[in-house]
Amino acid sequence: MERLSGLDAMYLYLETPSQPLNVCCVLELDVAEMPGGYSFEQLRAELEPRLLAIPEFRKKLAGGQLNIDHPVWVECARVDISRHLKRIAAPAPGSRVEVGEVCAHIAALPLDRDHPLWEVWAVENPSAPELLTLVVKAHHALVDGVGGANIMTQLCSLEPDLSAPPDTVNPTPAAGTLRIAATGVLGVATRSWRLTSLLPATFATVARTVRRARAGRSMVAPFAAPKTLFNGPHSGRRCVAFVALSLDDVQAVKNHYGLMVNDVVMALCAGALRTFLQRHDALPDTPLVAAVPVSVHGKSDRPGRNQTSWMFCRLQSPVADPVQRLRDMVESTAAAKAHSAELGPTLLQDWTQFIGQYTMGAAKRLLPRVPKPTNPPFNLILSSVPGPQVPLYLARYRIEEVYPFGPILAGAGLNITAMSYNGQLGFGIISSPDLAPDLWNLADALPAALDELMGSITNP
Repeated sequence: MERLSGLDAMYLYLETPSQPLNVCCVLELDVAEMPGGYSFEQLRAELEPRLLAIPEFRKKLAGGQLNIDHPVWVECARVDISRHLKRIAAPAPGSRVEVGEVCAHIAALPLDRDHPLWEVWAVENPSAPELLTLVVKAHHALVDGVGGANIMTQLCSLEPDLSAPPDTVNPTPAAGTLRIAATGVLGVATRSWRLTSLLPATFATVARTVRRARAGRSMVAPFAAPKTLFNGPHSGRRCVAFVALSLDDVQAVKNHYGLMVNDVVMALCAGALRTFLQRHDALPDTPLVAAVPVSVHGKSDRPGRNQTSWMFCRLQSPVADPVQRLRDMVESTAAAKAHSAELGPTLLQDWTQFIGQYTMGAAKRLLPRVPKPTNPPFNLILSSVPGPQVPLYLARYRIEEVYPFGPILAGAGLNITAMSYNGQLGFGIISSPDLAPDLWNLADALPAALDELMGSITNP
């Protein structure tokens, strides 16, 4: 039995029909060398034991009405692979648009909480039989960005893996309802004592933040973002787009200006959003605000699958000159990074421990009656995850391309996630068709934004 942390459980409590909180990774597999040609049956035979050997994929939620604490993960006695490994066909003509529509449909489907919270979909495309799109999906309560990358590392190998599949893992007996309830009561009771240390630390953090804000060295505050196309009401439908850029070109920009890859990624997104919003005659006069998850893996001693804090960064899309835009963003992002580091890696995790399922339920009922703020908390979520720079294989199949997709939440209907892999930087973009039906235009603006910055190097 493993109790969910408050931050893990928050992704369960915040989920609604219009806000499925799934994390996806789209893999393009080369299946041209599959003996006898591609067949789902052979793919399933090779992937099933490998998928079931992943510890996270054998866990399911448990709790019950007597449990007053966060739910727990328990070992599933039997995982029915047919519920988790599925197939679907991309409609004709099978271009990236049709494949993207299928991926968006998969991302929007809620996961059944009575079973392990993951699925793998084989998207078969008759127009390109040599390639297979594989969509790996898990609930955000189960993995964060780094956790998802670790799962992919466990699934993959550096060479084609033709060895015997892993042995079947025998599940450990699941905890009973009474034990879950009893440990939940104990957990809630002991957490109240932690306030004696958490409150002083929080007050000190607030004081430091006020001093930073007065000196102009703080990150942008929530609810200071301008209104954009992405900050309106939407349904649970999703649309996606993806594009890959040369990592060598991104690193050339990084090295020329003495920056980090993340700085260039954010500048590329700012430039692409400028082009996209100008096309819609909807570019705000003030910088956009991106919520950026910051990994604290290895920096926090708190339990939980999600090990992140957050910072709010300005995207200088109103600035026309790409180099000036990059420099302005680096300066403001440096202040946000320093402010985020000063907040500490565990503050968010500690406070979410006190937000239980009943508290969140009451807040959801009260929220519609609270006057809505004029501005959204932020405009989009922007994340960058480093990946391996060598080709990987899933069983015998080479992974050609990787595109990550995170969820959209808190009234910010756009998520852009980048992941480097084998010399490429893959961008996964997800929104709702209620907000941005032409999301491919945003994806196509990213290569143009990189060309702008490359031009500043070759033609200064």
